[in-house]
Amino acid sequence: MIYRVRLTDTTQNLEAILFASGMDLTNVIKANIYLSNLSRDFEAVNEVWKEMMPNPKPARTCVGVAQLPAGGTDVEIEFVCYDGP
Repeated sequence: MIYRVRLTDTTQNLEAILFASGMDLTNVIKANIYLSNLSRDFEAVNEVWKEMMPNPKPARTCVGVAQLPAGGTDVEIEFVCYDGP
């Protein structure tokens, strides 16, 4: 399941960016996930989401796309975060 590993790695990379900004995954309020193979990868997204994202889980949109601009990847994740009181 290479795509599951890639989903985990992508989430960990985003978590490192959050940490460098003084935040963590609890600051995520919304995620946009783009998959080039929705039928293959959607179940893996759900598994990784359950394992890595803290409760309460942030809102999430998962969209299947024909192609991603990142040059050969099959997953793109965007987090919207809130660093307020």
